[in-house]
Amino acid sequence: MIILVTGGAGFIGSNYIVYFLKKYPLLKIVNIDKLTYAGELSNLDEVRNNNNYTFIKGDICDRELVESLFDKYNFCGVINFAAESHVDNSIKSPNEFINTNILGTFNVLDVAKNHWMIGPNLIKENHVHSRFLHISTDEVYGTLPETGLFTETTSYAPNSPYSASKASSDLIVRSYFHTYGLNVITTNCSNNYGPKQHDEKLIPTIIKKALTGEDIPIYGDGKNIRDWLYVEDHCKGIDLAFRKGISGETYNIGGKNERNNLYIANQICEILDNVLPKNQSYKKQITFVKDRPGHDFRYAIDASKIEKELGWLAEENFESGIRKTIDWYIKKYSF
Repeated sequence: MIILVTGGAGFIGSNYIVYFLKKYPLLKIVNIDKLTYAGELSNLDEVRNNNNYTFIKGDICDRELVESLFDKYNFCGVINFAAESHVDNSIKSPNEFINTNILGTFNVLDVAKNHWMIGPNLIKENHVHSRFLHISTDEVYGTLPETGLFTETTSYAPNSPYSASKASSDLIVRSYFHTYGLNVITTNCSNNYGPKQHDEKLIPTIIKKALTGEDIPIYGDGKNIRDWLYVEDHCKGIDLAFRKGISGETYNIGGKNERNNLYIANQICEILDNVLPKNQSYKKQITFVKDRPGHDFRYAIDASKIEKELGWLAEENFESGIRKTIDWYIKKYSF
């Protein structure tokens, strides 16, 4: 059994590949990644010499390449992580987000359909259990007021080019289930954090700026709220959805850890004050900067469906997960 993972050199994808190969030592993964700024091969050092792991440098927008990989490896599963995902970058340069998140997802999805199926609702005998799992985000739902949660039936209302491109890819995946009967599942997750996340994201930025003595930038008044999910908990949820999820369904994966950005900055600074104390608190470096255009106020996920139907539960709360994360980045930055 060989699984295709797209975007596996990125933050969540690389954590998932390491998790998967440890849990399933008899299964194989082929990882295709374009290695843009957010992809880093060192994220996969643990599995680089694993005989069940193959890396392909390539772009999922390259249809011929994707087709050749399906022909060569006869994949019986796809886990689609590949995506441009930084909101600020989508505001400045939306074209890459449209290409990768929409066209790239369509390419892999359509090639999988053609490889696994004879026609609509006619699955090839040796691909009866082949499945396409699409990784998405809670940002497709838009923004929440101070109360309420995103559920799997919440209407889509994306507010950035990034979330709009992910919403588009989600709907394309959905259409392939309803039109062709392709075995697909979509997961929508809350904000991930943990080891291997790119430096541009909020938590790594706070940690790095704190350690290097620079200003720690916080958008607006810092009161924007996100539901934070430790990346290994997310990997476990993806694995459950891939193995046990019902075809055509969507599963929201969230950590039940709502925190605003200012709380996160203060929490990280307090931990660093204890772990690597200096002559004044790291909190002195917190500065407020002009807010991001269209900055959603609050995201929060109701994960009760995946909890009840598949038995998933987040094991890390924010306070335990952030300590592990800080320890990892201190080693990365050699402090």
